[in-house]
Amino acid sequence: MKEFRKTASRFRALVVAIGASVALSGCGVVNHMVYKTTGDVMKGFSRNHTVPYLLESDDLAMGCSMSEATTPLLMSFGRVTSEPDQLAVMLYLSSGSCAEEQAREHGLTASRAMYTMNASEAQDALIQQKRAHSLAAKRYLKGWQHHNAHYGDPDATECPKFKDEMDEFMYLAGLLSGLQALNAQIQSSSSIGVPFNTGSVVGRATQCLDNKKWWGAPMGLRATVWAMIPGTMPEGEDAFERLAIAGKQGADAGVRLGHVFHAIAAVNKNDEPLVKSIIRDHAESLKNDEPSEDWRFVDAMASNMLVGISDRLWVENTGSRTPVGQFGSFWDDARAPVETMDLDDLL
Repeated sequence: MKEFRKTASRFRALVVAIGASVALSGCGVVNHMVYKTTGDVMKGFSRNHTVPYLLESDDLAMGCSMSEATTPLLMSFGRVTSEPDQLAVMLYLSSGSCAEEQAREHGLTASRAMYTMNASEAQDALIQQKRAHSLAAKRYLKGWQHHNAHYGDPDATECPKFKDEMDEFMYLAGLLSGLQALNAQIQSSSSIGVPFNTGSVVGRATQCLDNKKWWGAPMGLRATVWAMIPGTMPEGEDAFERLAIAGKQGADAGVRLGHVFHAIAAVNKNDEPLVKSIIRDHAESLKNDEPSEDWRFVDAMASNMLVGISDRLWVENTGSRTPVGQFGSFWDDARAPVETMDLDDLL
């Protein structure tokens, strides 16, 4: 009898253990389903509503904070559902630009220090600038990798069949991430893992997009690659002529990304007069051409990048950045003569 009770007790314990295991596994299955559903909803909502809402805004700081704060949350849903590759393109492009903005600020600090002959401060700021460029390169590279995971390697696949306009824009954003990753890696003076043929791949992939529809940006991006990477420009083409056309197309459309490509190529060529001319054109366009309502964020991003280039020129030559209200003008501009009155005529 005693042996029977002992056996019965063991049997009950086994039943309880099995029951608990089933219950817990059931909770795990339920939780996984909830997480997956939440992840799918969040991905769809972000793509269809959050990103378009952000693109209609011109608040770059808000967009920067949002991307840095929400990227880990949104990307973590890839653990319970399909990887949010397409959404990641925009998240990492935006967060990469945050790090690049920090790099620009460190660069300005270094330029001011050099202007005042403070070598130690300049050296420290340059180190911080390279670190920020390294972070930017890592983020841009992730955006480029997710772009290729979603759309396929541009060198190994045909142009994708886009579902809608946002699908096309995400493709363009991925190409921007690729080129920016390469640029940031070069400026960081370190190897982040960005393939050195990325610029050429991006240039070829721009042909998958309608140049007119996308404000001249695909051609501008391609021409930037031609201008910066020897041997990539086709015979009979002129990179800077194409860049000038892209700049005008962007201004007419209210999305002035073409001015940025033109300025980047001019900076790379060390052509300061051309850089100044592009900045003047951009400043004039801001006065005369309204930004596109659907793409305010992209247009504001273009302006911010050109202000950054203007600030660098001002700091290198005067010790301080572009004065408020004087974007589009420069320290060495000829001043209009001031009309004076001959007081002798009043005597």
